Amino acid sequence: MVHPQMFDDDDPLLALVRSIALAVPGSHEKISHGRPAFHTVKVHCYYGGARKVEGEWEQHPQSVLLHLPASESAAVQEYPASFVPAYLGGSGWIGLDLDERTDPAELAELIEESYRTVAPRRLVAELDSDARPSA
Repeated sequence: MVHPQMFDDDDPLLALVRSIALAVPGSHEKISHGRPAFHTVKVHCYYGGARKVEGEWEQHPQSVLLHLPASESAAVQEYPASFVPAYLGGSGWIGLDLDERTDPAELAELIEESYRTVAPRRLVAELDSDARPSA
């Protein structure tokens, strides 16, 4: 089944997520179920999501879905802009709505943390070696 495109390529928040998500080693973008998905071997974040509220679909088109460690996920769930996404929420994913007030540095930290949970060890090691200041 082909899913319709559920994002606007000119969306500045997508451009922000794309620039962060593709900056980590080995990351690529693909379209999955009509939404951008950023992956190495496994997906480390999605742009856009949805959830069911009282039996009705509620779209979150300008959001990021992240797979975070439990402690980090619990902290993000405290944010008013967070939500548990349909389908992926049961596997530990968390959604976070984005807007013009989104802090790019905080978003980068969350995307990197999500990447670390699913990326192969060699890519995480490469990320860590890139992050070290040169002597």
